[in-house]
Amino acid sequence: MQVFAPLYARTIAWSRHRHAPRLLFGLSLIEAIFFPVPPEVMLAPMSLAHPRRAFSFAATSLAGSLLGALAGYGLGHFAYHAVQPLIDAMGWRAAVDGQVAQLRELVAHSPRRAFWLLVLAGFTPIPLKIFTWASGIVGVPLLPFIAAMVVGRGKRVFLVALALRLGGVRAEAALRRWIEPVGWIASVLLLAVVGYLVWRAEYG
Repeated sequence: MQVFAPLYARTIAWSRHRHAPRLLFGLSLIEAIFFPVPPEVMLAPMSLAHPRRAFSFAATSLAGSLLGALAGYGLGHFAYHAVQPLIDAMGWRAAVDGQVAQLRELVAHSPRRAFWLLVLAGFTPIPLKIFTWASGIVGVPLLPFIAAMVVGRGKRVFLVALALRLGGVRAEAALRRWIEPVGWIASVLLLAVVGYLVWRAEYG
């Protein structure tokens, strides 16, 4: 993560800017398409500084993430071949191809399973952009895709806002300490769920 340290520092600086809500919206948007820094990095200090506006900030972040998710979906669906060199350059090819294979398998048997996979994706440290691009490439039905993004990412940002509004500085310290290990535990659980769903599709 050291390679992204300057981006993290810049993002935290944005949280103190007088136009911070607009910058949070923009960060959430581009993070769903290509940017490596999650919006919680900016949402947390903003919510801590203005706890009464924490839910408003979370809603702003969610709106930006949804717009970015739609943009990522559209790029994956309509322009994947054109942007493959960019995906290769950013090192996403294996992750995108792996997610495409999983989503194709799930959508072929049950769109409902694909929906829950995307909901779970909102809680993991796996970049959201991997799921948005893969969903567009596969052609996941648009309404379930949007609903999954609302539930998955919405719960994530609103839980962060709630924790910081209620817990203040202690909650921020806990988030900094536990967000990474909890995120990786969630990733393992996600992979286990995907494996189970694929197994059920094959043998259930």
